[in-house]
Amino acid sequence: MKLGLRIDVDTFRGTRDGLPVLRRILDARGVLASVFLTVGPDNMGRHLWRLLKPAFLAKMLRSKAASIYGWDILLRGTLWPGPVIHRRLGPQLKGIAEDGHEIGLHAWDHHRWQVAAHRMSKAAVRSELVMAHEAIAETIGRPPTCAAAPGWRCTPDILPLRDELGYTYVSDCRGHGVFQPQAGPPQVCVNLPTWDEAVGRNGITDENFNEHLRTQMRNDGFDVLTIHTESEGGANASMFESFLDRALADGIEVVPLSDLIQPDPPSGVLARGNVAGREGWVAVRAEEAS
Repeated sequence: MKLGLRIDVDTFRGTRDGLPVLRRILDARGVLASVFLTVGPDNMGRHLWRLLKPAFLAKMLRSKAASIYGWDILLRGTLWPGPVIHRRLGPQLKGIAEDGHEIGLHAWDHHRWQVAAHRMSKAAVRSELVMAHEAIAETIGRPPTCAAAPGWRCTPDILPLRDELGYTYVSDCRGHGVFQPQAGPPQVCVNLPTWDEAVGRNGITDENFNEHLRTQMRNDGFDVLTIHTESEGGANASMFESFLDRALADGIEVVPLSDLIQPDPPSGVLARGNVAGREGWVAVRAEEAS
């Protein structure tokens, strides 16, 4: 069994505080992961308007967002301009690359992508991709080798916009397995629930979340888990350590996502669907759309 480990770095605080915590956790266990970096302005506080949507408000309340993420994240980019992450936190970004982890592009402006990329012009999306790609290359000394759309917000029109950036794979969708989409490199699907999707629903709590994760693993070759520097690198760090230690003790090999790709993956289609516990649509492997 293999477990593909994907780390999303969404915010200034997640880069500054959470990334060093996860570096220590992984280094102590000799584990390498795929780390997807957000490097432009941190405007994540602009999600607050979504509190008007009942589903998003319910998620914020059940996941204790203010205590987990902190008010500095929840207000970032609202009352004052969001800081440009790669300009302020270059050493943190360079450090995770120097540890040998696989470095991917997540976003220039995470908030802007998550709420608007599917409505933006192709030229505007391409511009953000290139800015982030070049900022990562300049900061860590080499270009990213993969990419993952924030919030799993991706459409078929976006797929070819990264062609010239030379990525070996992307991870834009939920579902299971690896497939070759309509355009671009292979897609590595994320099949396991994130902490914020599960906790507070159907009796899942912090105390039994790790066990819930284990029940969701398919035991058919590999699974893919996404964690966040703001959560598993923060208040949920000890929970993640416990999960990782048990997985390793059980003989599960924890690997970067590139280790899951085999030659000539099957063809598939990227479509819109839904994931339990997540507000709004996400990209999914078509046959798993709901």
